[in-house]
Amino acid sequence: MSSAHYPNVYRAADDRYEPEAHSPMPYNRCGDSGLKLPAITLGLWHNFGGDRPLETQRAILRRAFDRGVTHFDLANNYGPPPGSAESNFGRIFAQDFRPYREEMVISSKAGWYMNSSPYGFGGSRKYLVGSLDASLKRMGLDYVDIFYHHRPDPDTPLEETMSALDHIARSGRALYVGISSYSPELTRQAQSIARDLGTPLTIMQPSYSMFNRWIEGPDGPTDPSVSPAAKTSLLKTCAENGMGVIAFSVLAQGLLTSKYLNGIPENSCLGNHKMNSTFLNDDTLEGIRALNAIAEERGQSLAQMAIAWALRRPEVTSALIGASSVEQLDDSLGALDNLSFTDEELRTIDRYAVDRNINQWQVATDSRD
Repeated sequence: MSSAHYPNVYRAADDRYEPEAHSPMPYNRCGDSGLKLPAITLGLWHNFGGDRPLETQRAILRRAFDRGVTHFDLANNYGPPPGSAESNFGRIFAQDFRPYREEMVISSKAGWYMNSSPYGFGGSRKYLVGSLDASLKRMGLDYVDIFYHHRPDPDTPLEETMSALDHIARSGRALYVGISSYSPELTRQAQSIARDLGTPLTIMQPSYSMFNRWIEGPDGPTDPSVSPAAKTSLLKTCAENGMGVIAFSVLAQGLLTSKYLNGIPENSCLGNHKMNSTFLNDDTLEGIRALNAIAEERGQSLAQMAIAWALRRPEVTSALIGASSVEQLDDSLGALDNLSFTDEELRTIDRYAVDRNINQWQVATDSRD
């Protein structure tokens, strides 16, 4: 019988936790919890839907795990179409990763638009619990390690949303719970409610990059009517409330890579019209080229430096990256070779690492302020 009839059996690399084999993967404690996350997490937002070959997805996931990436981040609506990333992950998990389940941290979320029903958006108990049940079925899992409310919902009481997360944890559907894109003040309120219920929030997932620095501050407005709490940065808020931070879009959806140095490639987010065309203007392009030169002086690609820069903050537990190929994944993991910066490098980077109005999730963050 031809060998083609036998399954391509996966065995994880024996040296995946051995630093001598490759760049060592740090595992950082997530807030005040006992959970440790890899410094780099693989996200399945793009590149794992029904529009991409399953074998390419399998190769990326295998390579990530072999390199010490133990955390895989999903959401109910990742695709396209919505749900397909979880379905594809479930197929690959069943074939390749089930023996390693206890070594994996698998997360999912709900809150953004999933479907046009009355229960396909928001923060209601109905939506969150029902969505997670559907996610577990798609992935073939008994539980997820982390479940997030994906965005604030102005139409649902915060107490209801936190109660739903508490129920999800107590029911065994998730080991830890978290939130995403909440403002500092709403994060503080949510954690207070969660602690009273007995299931503290473990983690926050905000957007953060050299071009999107909102979680750092600023110190806040000078208006005396604004409370000191409202002036606190999200990073400080999370640290004070025992929450880890996992930063997403650390590459600014590909702007902080070499992709756009010489134009807009067809297979990019801009080329595929998956990103606002106004995000790449002449001033931003000048900043990209200047940062790329700094990265070259450090012996890194721009993507590697951008990941290392996000991880420079002690509050950041993990940097969440995407990958469309094994080669792109390996380049990003190369950031681990040099995670340190001199004060002079940081001062030079700060000339170009400025907010550039690319935070497309700000509308969600502001929706309850």
